[in-house]
Amino acid sequence: MPAPRSTTKVRTHPLGDTALLAELGTRVDTALNTRAIALAAALKKRRDVRQAIAGYASVTVHFDPDQTTHAALTTAIRRLASKRPPMSEPGRLHRIPVVYDGPDMEAVAAVLSLPAAKIAEIHTRPIYRVFLVGFVPGWGYLGPLPEELELPRREVPRTKVPAGSVAIAARQTGIYPLATPGGWHLIGRTSVKLFLPDSDPPCLFRAGDRVKFFAAPA
Repeated sequence: MPAPRSTTKVRTHPLGDTALLAELGTRVDTALNTRAIALAAALKKRRDVRQAIAGYASVTVHFDPDQTTHAALTTAIRRLASKRPPMSEPGRLHRIPVVYDGPDMEAVAAVLSLPAAKIAEIHTRPIYRVFLVGFVPGWGYLGPLPEELELPRREVPRTKVPAGSVAIAARQTGIYPLATPGGWHLIGRTSVKLFLPDSDPPCLFRAGDRVKFFAAPA
């Protein structure tokens, strides 16, 4: 009996002469992200593909123009995306200790009408998905964040956020791996190093990994 096919529709857009974007959807959704990661993995096995990078619900594909075309690769992508992603082992689980004393905690508590201890408790409930790694080396976009903690980004971003800051914005959370500008709400800090330049690979998180936060003493 043939394997059931996915109903996911794929839209492709050229990105110059040697790349294209394959969109599986527009939501920040773990199921779509799983399909994007699986599609990127399948495309990396093709000889005409130089690189395939998964996003939230899309894949950026760099290809060899001497071996394929936009049209031919689009046909291949739609065929691959129509298949159910193979069952695979869940991504690595990272347990991250957090001291919930961030400089924005008081303001976040006031806006959400929740005590700081409750915010910490809600933030530690889920096992988050690493949707993708980007922005700066080591930064993982984690989610979905519980609806109770949903907030827009800060109106005025900071020019410098300390490394290790744990932050929330919209339906996501993340950890600043380096001291950089940032506009997310800082609710805590961790001592875990996310960017390890002397390691291979240098980033602790990979797309598809899982992250579990837990409260740690100051």
